[in-house]
Amino acid sequence: MATTNLIELAVENSRFAYVPYSHFPVSAVLVAKNGQIFTGVNIENASFGLTNCAERTAIFKAVSEGVTAFSELVVYGKTEKPISPCGACRQVMAEFFKQDLKVTLVAEDQSTVVMTVGELLPYSFTDLD
Repeated sequence: MATTNLIELAVENSRFAYVPYSHFPVSAVLVAKNGQIFTGVNIENASFGLTNCAERTAIFKAVSEGVTAFSELVVYGKTEKPISPCGACRQVMAEFFKQDLKVTLVAEDQSTVVMTVGELLPYSFTDLD
């Protein structure tokens, strides 16, 4: 699926975000090497430490279904500039993705920044390298 279509899916999927506290929906679309697509949204909790980000939701869905080889991640947020993943999400990406995996960060106006996992977290904790 083309990145443009993945962006459209991420925008559409953001409506499922559970954000009663921040009102800040985020959506992630993760593409597995086998072509499967996993979506995730942020899911808030009154105890904010229990909130889960969209990126981790998508990754955990994939891994929980036995998929661990990925080719691309798209992250969309209602932000003025392309959204940036939090540190926890970056570290989870480093655990499950290759350092050169393409990550497309998307703003509300659908402008993008394309980076790799290694660029997002250059000195990650990992034993996979």
